[in-house]
Amino acid sequence: MTGTPLVRHAGRADLPRVRELAAQHAEYERAAPPVPDLAARLATLLFDAPSPRLRCLVAETPDGEVVGYATCSPELSTWEGREYLHMDCLFLAPGHRGLGLGALLVDAVAAEARALGLGEVQWQTPAWNEGAVRFYDRLGARSLEKLRYSLRITG
Repeated sequence: MTGTPLVRHAGRADLPRVRELAAQHAEYERAAPPVPDLAARLATLLFDAPSPRLRCLVAETPDGEVVGYATCSPELSTWEGREYLHMDCLFLAPGHRGLGLGALLVDAVAAEARALGLGEVQWQTPAWNEGAVRFYDRLGARSLEKLRYSLRITG
């Protein structure tokens, strides 16, 4: 990659591409695909709420192609009685990993935390994703052993 890559806040025009990347991300993690109207739902969370709850950052190659994204939002730690920034997703399209874009995205998420006055970022990754585990370990992050549960509420 020649030139300087860029990480920036996503705009409305980026959301169809973020949806494509989210679909690739879900496939990579062996999960169900995103909802068909994900771009519209993200627009509401990012731009239409009186106080946007979600932040989305995109990684862009020097030629302007969006090849990755990270999303984050403030959450609460009951045990510590404070907020932290939860990074829900970080994904780079195949062929764009190992080029420093992941570190740029994590740095941008950390900058979001600082801007919000938060002193910690938390996230998770599947235990089988050895490349991501090595990447996060190189950043100096520490892992915590937990199981993630999901309970769908209907009706």
